[in-house]
Amino acid sequence: MRTTLNALLITSGILLSGTVMADDAPAGTLVVYTSQAPEIAQQTMDAFKAAYPNIKVEWTRNGTTQLMNVLHTEMLSGGAKADVLLVADAINLGSLKAEGQLYAYPDAPVSHINPSFYDKDKTWFGTKIIATVIAYNTEHAKPVNSWKALAVAENKGQIAMPSPLYSGAALYKLHTDINTPAIGWNFYQQLAALGVAPQGGNGPAIKAVASGLDKYGIVTDADIILAKKKGSPIDLVYPQEGVSYVTEPVAILKSAHNLPAAKAFVNFLLSEKGQQLVVEQGNRPLDDRIPTPAGFTPLDHIKLLTPDIAKAIAEDASVRDKFTALFGG
Repeated sequence: MRTTLNALLITSGILLSGTVMADDAPAGTLVVYTSQAPEIAQQTMDAFKAAYPNIKVEWTRNGTTQLMNVLHTEMLSGGAKADVLLVADAINLGSLKAEGQLYAYPDAPVSHINPSFYDKDKTWFGTKIIATVIAYNTEHAKPVNSWKALAVAENKGQIAMPSPLYSGAALYKLHTDINTPAIGWNFYQQLAALGVAPQGGNGPAIKAVASGLDKYGIVTDADIILAKKKGSPIDLVYPQEGVSYVTEPVAILKSAHNLPAAKAFVNFLLSEKGQQLVVEQGNRPLDDRIPTPAGFTPLDHIKLLTPDIAKAIAEDASVRDKFTALFGG
């Protein structure tokens, strides 16, 4: 009888503990602002909700620059609505950090992620690697292995690219390029002279190349690989001068309305399950336990270019102005 009683007590304790854990689990509403493509964002939110069924997710999708504009407007008029940001680049998040708007999360699960891919103060965390490369239409163009070889007279009016005034990845590339001697502002001056008209995000540029409207594009590798897998006549080259890359970082706002749910969202994206989702979505994960998906060139075969984030933040306004003067708004 004593043994039976002890077993019952142990079982009750386990059940009680389970109840407490359930009661303490993150719940309520989480508001996410993201620059992920709509279908990818939906997959991300659905997977997170499956892992945390007590959390209701409300999400807004737009280009990173537009989201930052919305966020700053909200901050000036009573407070940000978002709890979490999942955007393209670390420059915009670095600006928010400098303004004291980001929450430091020292307990984030980063043991399997290289420290170069997250903020040293743990206010933002990369979730994947997305490189900006040269795309080409395999039916109408030949591959070129350098940015210099792309910006030539014979490609006049035949190059598509997103705008850094809209796309976080394009903004990151701009800051990276202008501080890379082998590329520099000269590359953008050449593009402007060739009649390149940057607009929108990577989606329109991919479509322009895949359809044959343009022969070449300056776009993200994951989008090219996905289009190729779907049968589009498109392929990519990692130029020899090197490529910029973004890590699509996630960050919690210091003003978060639901901090437990916000932490859960970060935990999920950085978890092995969350990183496996990155692969399923056709992207390169950061977790060192998970292999790179098919179609991506191994990182040790690519020259990755990394900008000085602090310098980029300080010069961002003037860089945008110079870009606008070259290409128009």
